[in-house]
Amino acid sequence: MTNIKSILVLLVSVFGFFSNSASQSTKKTTITFGSCAQEYKAQPILGHIADVKPDYFIYLGDNIYGDTYDMNELKAKYKKLSDKPEFQALKKSTKILATWDDHDYGWNDIGRHYSKKIESKDIFLDFFDEPASSERRKRPGIYTSYMQDVAGKNLQIILLDTRTFRDNLRTYRGELHANPKYFYPLDYYPHAHSDSTLLGEAQWKWLETELRKPADVRIIGSSTQFSIEFNGYEAWANMPSEQQKMIDLIKKTKANGVVFISGDVHYAEISKLEKEGCYPIYDFTSSGISSTWHFATPNINRIEGPVMENHYGKITIDWNLKDVELKMELIDVNKNQRFEYTIPVSQLKF
Repeated sequence: MTNIKSILVLLVSVFGFFSNSASQSTKKTTITFGSCAQEYKAQPILGHIADVKPDYFIYLGDNIYGDTYDMNELKAKYKKLSDKPEFQALKKSTKILATWDDHDYGWNDIGRHYSKKIESKDIFLDFFDEPASSERRKRPGIYTSYMQDVAGKNLQIILLDTRTFRDNLRTYRGELHANPKYFYPLDYYPHAHSDSTLLGEAQWKWLETELRKPADVRIIGSSTQFSIEFNGYEAWANMPSEQQKMIDLIKKTKANGVVFISGDVHYAEISKLEKEGCYPIYDFTSSGISSTWHFATPNINRIEGPVMENHYGKITIDWNLKDVELKMELIDVNKNQRFEYTIPVSQLKF
């Protein structure tokens, strides 16, 4: 009898080990994301993401190329996207979250002066199945956040609106910058005044409230790049006071675990911004579901990339580990991993 009991205890213990191992292995969150997708082109990337079946796919802007003041045309372009089999597959395989950039907001590089921003917002929210009761429908702009409990830890996803409230950029007249590293004409130069805004007062107040909420990992989606150096194109670096305001707000709220994801530029890279008194702010840029570009701009903060072929970004958060890890991967249109970079979340703390 003793031998039988011993065998039963052993079997239970082995079975329990494998059960716990299987349970532990599920404590991962997979977030995929991308941007810049012409609705009139095939988008095999979406099908590849659907095959992965991630927890989330985040559209970071230029989800279509509307570029119009005609709302019927804007609706028709969203319809082209929704009719794609690869989009339908994506929608069935994962939860889609979204913010916008200029081309789906309405016009190239435009900010708060776009005259159709209210109408465009309604079309955007309808397309992405935003509930009628959503706070996004009750206030200007489309900024929002999501919180998920995973194995007793909190994942926060914050999606910014970098269009509805943004002041106009300061425009070059086609000159080539005196610095020889800029081998192309610069479109914009930085705002010198601290009263120029990118997010607007109401969104900044909301963001402070969000950053004060307890979270272990915070993914902040920005349509334009946050952690790059100034390059003469659209980016937070065009409004250095707003970029610094973000750093100061992260410090003020002691918000641990912040990582940015961004789009816009038609190539992929990871940038690392280091500021005094703050942990490094990583920015994983994935841009090019269907769009491409022929060069990458200078960026002293670049630590991975650039990748110029069509691709998507993938972040896997492993909650099983005592020191939670955040793995960033870039997957190209041929399903090849192009780079991988892993951050222990302990490095994203004050």
